[in-house]
Amino acid sequence: MGSLTKDCLSEHDRQVLESILNPSQIGGEEYLLQEEEAHLVDPQDAEGETDPRLKESQRLEIEAIALAGDGKLTEALELLGKSIETAPERPAPWNNRAQVYCLLGKESEALQDIEEALKLSNSSGRTGCRALCQRGILKRKSNDIDGARQDFEQAAKLGSKFARTQLIELNPFAALCNQMLREVMKL
Repeated sequence: MGSLTKDCLSEHDRQVLESILNPSQIGGEEYLLQEEEAHLVDPQDAEGETDPRLKESQRLEIEAIALAGDGKLTEALELLGKSIETAPERPAPWNNRAQVYCLLGKESEALQDIEEALKLSNSSGRTGCRALCQRGILKRKSNDIDGARQDFEQAAKLGSKFARTQLIELNPFAALCNQMLREVMKL
């Protein structure tokens, strides 16, 4: 039987292993947030087929996300701003602009947009779930563990697997188990 190395693992398995071995390290959220909220919808976008403003806002948002994926963050911010101007009642572009702000290291601007996304989404739907996770991540980074826990609990109730993972990592008993697992893996 050959030896198992990290190179034999899928990207998802590597991220899970990294999360276990480094519970205080926040990473891999992008992967975990991609597919899990497929069952959630944003009621504000339901009229997108009939309202040309919503349709245009969605188009601009999708284009901005593609730009951000290509590393063109300034251009993405500009298009997200236009998406917001076109339909300011939609929470999704607010939350996506917050993500771009985070990538640029502008966390206070990100928090402002997250708060607006949460207000517009009523902390529900796909965008509410993502915004709660994003705010929880920022709170955890700033060592507001109780605040992070509250956001992750609310997102977990909406069905977020990522939030549930974060709640486990914030549990002191889970941290102790992870520490013991790291020691065993060193042997």
